[in-house]
Amino acid sequence: MELSADVSHSRPRDAFDDHKPPKKRSRDPFAGLNQTEARVPPLPSKGQKLERKWSMGERRSAPARKRSTEPFKALKMQRALAAVPYGQRSQIKDQISEMESFEEFELLPEVQQAIADALPGLENVSPTPAQRVAIPELLGMKGKRVRRRNPVEKKEMEQFLLAAETGSGKTLAYLLPVIDAIKRAEAIQLKEEAVKLAAKEAADAERRKANLFELESPPLSKDHNPNSGRPRAIVLVPTAELVAQVGAIAKSLSHLCKFKAAPISASNTATVIRNRLFNPKGVDIVISTPFLLGSIVESNPNILSRVSHLVIDEADSLLDRSFSPITSSIVDRATPSLKQLILCSATIPRGLDTYLQKRFPDIKRLVTPNLHAIPRRVQLGVVDVNKEPYRGNKNLACADTIWTIGRSAAEHSAEGKEKIDMKRIIVFVNEREKAVEVADYLVSKGIDAIALNRDTASERASHILASFKGLAKDEEPPVPSPEAVKAAKTNYFPVGSTSTRKLVNTKVIVTTDLGSRGIDTCAVRHVVLYDVPHTTIDFIHRLGRTGRMGRRGRGIVLVGRGDRTDVVKEVREGMFKGQALI
Repeated sequence: MELSADVSHSRPRDAFDDHKPPKKRSRDPFAGLNQTEARVPPLPSKGQKLERKWSMGERRSAPARKRSTEPFKALKMQRALAAVPYGQRSQIKDQISEMESFEEFELLPEVQQAIADALPGLENVSPTPAQRVAIPELLGMKGKRVRRRNPVEKKEMEQFLLAAETGSGKTLAYLLPVIDAIKRAEAIQLKEEAVKLAAKEAADAERRKANLFELESPPLSKDHNPNSGRPRAIVLVPTAELVAQVGAIAKSLSHLCKFKAAPISASNTATVIRNRLFNPKGVDIVISTPFLLGSIVESNPNILSRVSHLVIDEADSLLDRSFSPITSSIVDRATPSLKQLILCSATIPRGLDTYLQKRFPDIKRLVTPNLHAIPRRVQLGVVDVNKEPYRGNKNLACADTIWTIGRSAAEHSAEGKEKIDMKRIIVFVNEREKAVEVADYLVSKGIDAIALNRDTASERASHILASFKGLAKDEEPPVPSPEAVKAAKTNYFPVGSTSTRKLVNTKVIVTTDLGSRGIDTCAVRHVVLYDVPHTTIDFIHRLGRTGRMGRRGRGIVLVGRGDRTDVVKEVREGMFKGQALI
């Protein structure tokens, strides 16, 4: 084999070569045979990086990605929460560490005594971090020495944002200062009326002395109470269930404090709403939803003429697109008489943060040290739906998980040592239609499950919640038979089968995030996340439904195909480290 004489010489260039596209390097394994030089890159000297020159026949691989050392990368990609610096968290933690009892707050004696009625069955009650942060500021306390503001002389409206994790006692944190302010204003008003009455009696006595023979007119019938339908404080909540929950707490406080609370919602009849709001004895606190109160204000604007305290609970919901117009109109109409505006929320979404910066730039933010963090007492488990025996069937995995939870209580009750432990579980889904589908499947597997969403009628929702919260007084808890306990040990259901067994010791509600607002979840120890939440806000709200008021809880995530496993992994790491999910 002989090579050509000009094999090492390149072809002469012509005028058309400048317009031709550059010739691509061939990936053929024999593309480098006609090379006359080895083209081996030199060795790098000390302190210099290796600059690799690629040969014609070598395939260039993609450069290695730099591994990020910054934690929670996946969560920051979908971050929707306003950040709170850790330096500020530490400072708040040091400030509230010295407050160990409610007696350190400058509350009226009757308000102090009413706390025991609001928290029955608890001894040596100590305030939660949310209450330690909020109550002193709302009362105007400065350190341990109190300098109280006069609610009558104060003209400027104070604005507060109370942001604390779910289950931290925010309701009591804003109710106690509001009730204290109402009772103090009432005492001042009684003194003023006593002075006016004494002056009037003195004037009448002088008039009678001057006109001894003048006949006195008979006393008139008692006039209608001018405070009827004119409350001093209003609490706005998004759902009728929350109206009943906050109203029950306010009623427990009113036994000793002697104030009138009126919880009104769409679940009440028109007669009940009228009797509570326009009570002849007057009303002090009205708890309602924005749409109902807004419709009443349209026909009776005088309702907001005496409001000194306005509380917007669940502000992240009441100030979003659906509630914001009606909530803002109520705030605007009540502003002339307002002394305090209190916003409460379990999270500070970026949308709420932007709204507050525009509408209330001077608002004072009261945050807890563990804001946007899931407590360590709540554990998070993960079930891989793609593995055996589920093979991608989430409904099957959900039923199997619930039977596993209920089985432990059934086995314990078979020994006969204690009564059966009733398990209450909340299953969270992302779509309202999915709630009905999952609940029907769980019922077919012998589980007492009911779907609850925003489309559920008010009366039916109240009945569902009453059944979920506890048994009737005259109802004995069911005790499973030994055969049922034995059958519950094998909790695997083949796909498409219908179970004849019943899980009698478990109650399940399948709901969405908004549907769960207002559910009294102190007895809930387990939540099942059927769908992986879209954002960290949903993670905090869903896992916050368990482990409330210092109790332990457990959340279980069902991870299937297409779910964000990286987000679930980082949430578990953040919960283990006790860090905020921002």
